[in-house]
Formats: sequence, C-alpha cells, structure tokens
Amino acid sequence: MPATLTADVLQDDIATSLACIIATANKRARELGVDIAESLITITQHRFDGLIWRVNYGPKEYVGRRGGDLIIEVDASDTSIKQELWGQ
Repeated sequence: MPATLTADVLQDDIATSLACIIATANKRARELGVDIAESLITITQHRFDGLIWRVNYGPKEYVGRRGGDLIIEVDASDTSIKQELWGQ
C-alpha cells in the first residue's frame, strides 16, 4: 500500500533532498550494473567543499564477503555525482 505524502513531509528539505540524491545514485548504480533490489544501501553525509551524501551499495548477505561495494558520492547542492568508488 503506497504512503500518501502530506504537505508537511513535502516541505521537509532534507527528505526531499535525499529523495533526489538517492534517485541520482540509483540511476548511476543501475548503469554500472548494480542490482539495487539485491543491495544493502546505506547513506551517510559528510562535508567536503559543501554537503556530500555518500550512497553505498553492498551485498545483503555480507558475512564472509569482502569488497565489491559501489560507493557513489552526490553533491547536495545540485545532485551531481562527485565520485564513484568500487570496493576491493
């Protein structure tokens, strides 16, 4: 059942910004061959010449596995991709 977004949710700057950021990162991850539905996705923020969101796509079953994660860094100001990193 889809959730109805109320006006107060749509006025939440962080929520709407994150929606755009995750959409941008998901699009690029798909282009790079990542199965998003099978990924454990984590999001962190850090400041480096502005606010950057780091979206990490890793395996859902990560115990006993090393590497293979995709990390996409997205600039919050314009949702441009700043960096893509593959885990070793």
